[in-house]
Amino acid sequence: MGRRKTAVSGQGSFGKRLSTNLRKHWPFYLMVLPGLVYLFAFRYIPILGSVIAFQDYSVFKGIWKSPFVGLKYFRKLFESYDFSRIFGNTMILGLIKTVLLFPVPVIMALMINEIKNLAVKKTVQTAIYIPHFLSWVIVGGLVFDILGIGGLFNNIRAALGMKAFLPMQKESWFRPIFALSSIWKESGWGTVVYLAALSGMDPSVYESAAIDGASRAQRLWYITLPLLIPTILTMFLLNIGGFLDLGFEQVFNLQTPMTYGVSDIFDTYVYRVGILQAQYSFTTAVGLFQSVIGLILVVTFNKLANHFTEDGGLW
Repeated sequence: MGRRKTAVSGQGSFGKRLSTNLRKHWPFYLMVLPGLVYLFAFRYIPILGSVIAFQDYSVFKGIWKSPFVGLKYFRKLFESYDFSRIFGNTMILGLIKTVLLFPVPVIMALMINEIKNLAVKKTVQTAIYIPHFLSWVIVGGLVFDILGIGGLFNNIRAALGMKAFLPMQKESWFRPIFALSSIWKESGWGTVVYLAALSGMDPSVYESAAIDGASRAQRLWYITLPLLIPTILTMFLLNIGGFLDLGFEQVFNLQTPMTYGVSDIFDTYVYRVGILQAQYSFTTAVGLFQSVIGLILVVTFNKLANHFTEDGGLW
């Protein structure tokens, strides 16, 4: 009876605290509400549609009447002639984008933070932020124009007495172009979080280190980087979840039929085979496979972060 009474009183106390909080901080809850509605409507409700991956889905029968076929479409994916090529391309581009390019915003943020002239600092920040607001359609068009026959790249080659050629039609050029376009478009925007973390660091720590004779490089290495590691780990864990989800827009707008061998990834394959051919169950199976791999990677790296650092993981 004592335990039951305590539990009931605890529930009542929680309800009272919640009610008080809502009355006291209702403007803040109201501000959060649109984000919660968006998250629920476009992230949680669509999870229910994952059942399509296990059905022979028909738009005329709907989810409730379409017959279940078990793992048919997962077997189709794994036994597909294209699976090994697509999976390999996705893994390689994922490594390029998530691992090799991940340090670039960190390095840029550290460099910008060292600029003492405020006007120059803001100008540099604005200049590297702007490409983020351009769509990949525009960026892809710029890349094709620059690397085209009459573009800047071939004009420079002609001035040096070299023959013109089309890098966008060469498989060996696709991955470098993919990496460079990612750096140009997104690395500037990626510095926002790191610059915010750097601005929140206690200046007295740097002053004490300077008094003790630490050089600028030593302060960067022994103070700034260690204090920035929790933010770096958090951002890395958030990025690793989308390891196989590279983004359809970038690859689709940069690839050509001649570069399918190295550029065809799950997203473009799903569009070409699943969407254009109306194979909705197969498309959902591929998406579910990507999500499961992403979940495994996040959980694994989160455990590693918690093992090697204090409070380094997301949970």
